[in-house]
Amino acid sequence: MRDLYGQPLHDAPFTRMCGGNQQEEEGESCILIAPIPSVTDAFALRDSKNPAAGTLRFSGAELRAAGLATT
Repeated sequence: MRDLYGQPLHDAPFTRMCGGNQQEEEGESCILIAPIPSVTDAFALRDSKNPAAGTLRFSGAELRAAGLATT
C-alpha cells in the first residue's frame, strides 16, 4: 500500500457526513471525508468543526471494518 500521508490533498473534494445526534442542538457528530486523489480506495477524514486540527487517512477496507460506508 502507498504511504497515504505522503499524498497531497489540495484537490480533494471533502464531503460532510453527519450522524450520532447527541440530543443537543449543536451536538451532532460530523466529519469531512474525501477520497485521496491518485490512490484507489483510500480516504482522508477531518473534524468538521475544526478542520485545521489535522487529517487522518485510511484505506477503504479500514473504514468499512469500522462501520463507515465509503460509497
